Amino acid sequence: MDTSATSVTFRDATDADVDALVALIESAYRGDASRAGWTTEADILEGQRTDPEGVLDVIKSPDSRLLAVERDGRIVACCQLEHRGEHAYFGMFAVSPTMQGAGLGKVVMAEAERQAREAWRVREMHMTVISVRDDLIAWYERRGYRRTGQMSPFPYGDERFGIPQRTDLQFELLVKPLV
Repeated sequence: MDTSATSVTFRDATDADVDALVALIESAYRGDASRAGWTTEADILEGQRTDPEGVLDVIKSPDSRLLAVERDGRIVACCQLEHRGEHAYFGMFAVSPTMQGAGLGKVVMAEAERQAREAWRVREMHMTVISVRDDLIAWYERRGYRRTGQMSPFPYGDERFGIPQRTDLQFELLVKPLV
């Protein structure tokens, strides 16, 4: 199977994509399927990463877009863009585990940054990453994001975000200038 980042198309997700998007996001981060890629959170979180309601909320929000990335008619990656005044928020980023490591994530991120810059004229992209995900944070740093040291709590007790397997989880804000 050719897992290159070429020949993908970007479009806004629709209600009809919800089930495929939930399956993609879950496969990239949770359970044994996620271990086929390098973005797995299976060792630090069990349970779900998202649910149909959460995905639909992003699709329906007037300030958000959920980009669906297709290859050969199948959604293989996605990301959320949310307009937050002077900056955009990048989230719900997932690449199919069988396509990870082939450059698709870089392509998706670059397109998301371009679209946020052009559509909203924002000067920065923000994201939050679980602070113990050193490999993932290093990947974002290689894409120009910087650690801010600004932390926010993990929603312990809210199983919509997973079941933590450790007690030291928190989110760190990463920022990248888009100018």
